[in-house]
Amino acid sequence: MRGNTNLGDMNQVSGGLVGVSVVLPILNEERDLQESVSAILAQNYSGAFEVILALGPSSDRTNEIAKDLAARDSRVVLVENPTGRTANGLNAAIAVAKYPIISRIDGHAEISPTYLSDATELLNKTGAVNVGGIMAAVGKSKFEKAVATAMRSPLGVGSSRFHTGGVAGPADTVYLGTFNKSALLEAGGYDERFTRAQDWELNFRLRKNGGTVWFDPSLVVTYRPRSTIKALAKQYFQYGTWRRAVSRSHKGSVNLRYLAPPTALAVNALSIILGLAFSPLFFIPVATYLALILIGSIILGKSMAEKITLPTVLVTMHMVWGAGYLSSPRRLMAEEAQE
Repeated sequence: MRGNTNLGDMNQVSGGLVGVSVVLPILNEERDLQESVSAILAQNYSGAFEVILALGPSSDRTNEIAKDLAARDSRVVLVENPTGRTANGLNAAIAVAKYPIISRIDGHAEISPTYLSDATELLNKTGAVNVGGIMAAVGKSKFEKAVATAMRSPLGVGSSRFHTGGVAGPADTVYLGTFNKSALLEAGGYDERFTRAQDWELNFRLRKNGGTVWFDPSLVVTYRPRSTIKALAKQYFQYGTWRRAVSRSHKGSVNLRYLAPPTALAVNALSIILGLAFSPLFFIPVATYLALILIGSIILGKSMAEKITLPTVLVTMHMVWGAGYLSSPRRLMAEEAQE
């Protein structure tokens, strides 16, 4: 399997374990950066590791917090990412990484205490080029908790294993990921034309190169959801927009899960138009969709606040993702490359 170097053959470091470079693209992460980096520094990992923060032009106290973290712990390394774009920041961090394993984390995510040791063990055991696990969405505010529930439910995100769990095994993509660095570099790193979906796109190329992307539910990363409906809508519109860009770039990468939101949006819109123009009977499809959303929200909601908030969250996730997919311009990547 090309790119699947056994980690036992790599340069060894203290404790007999290979070193890990943890890379984080950072932009406006004042709310969560301290907790995110602290969880990495507290890892139960006997090998050497470093934490590389690629700092974008944040408009809050993010960079001040990052500089303080670096001043207090020599394992924290700072690199500049003037564009603020995720893929650019990741590539900048990888370029200075000194260890043969790359673990990608976000500034609003928190890894479990044994995450690095578990991930490196899985890389070695499976021969995969990338391993990842559960995106365990956990909210703090009432709205965030509703979003977290939606993001961990098949009703909200379909059958994606890294959202909802499942059996360990090969996968199309995983959340974030811990990589064999040589395979990552061989694939060309992250494609800097992608504002979103850069993980999915990279994993497609890794698999195309003959590597295996491996999902394992034992790898858990706590994810903090967006805190407002506006932020959630922006996030999911970009998800849909850029997932369509991946589909255009890589033929055969479309699956039914990604077609569900745009199909639901088109059917619901047509249902409303025909219902208004001709007969109330045409309202049946959109009424059925909304009824399923309401019933699902009642079942999924862990509190009365969640049951009330979930319909808005779910409809936003579905319809806005679908709108982004359907409206994604063909010249999107060319436009981003020119910026």
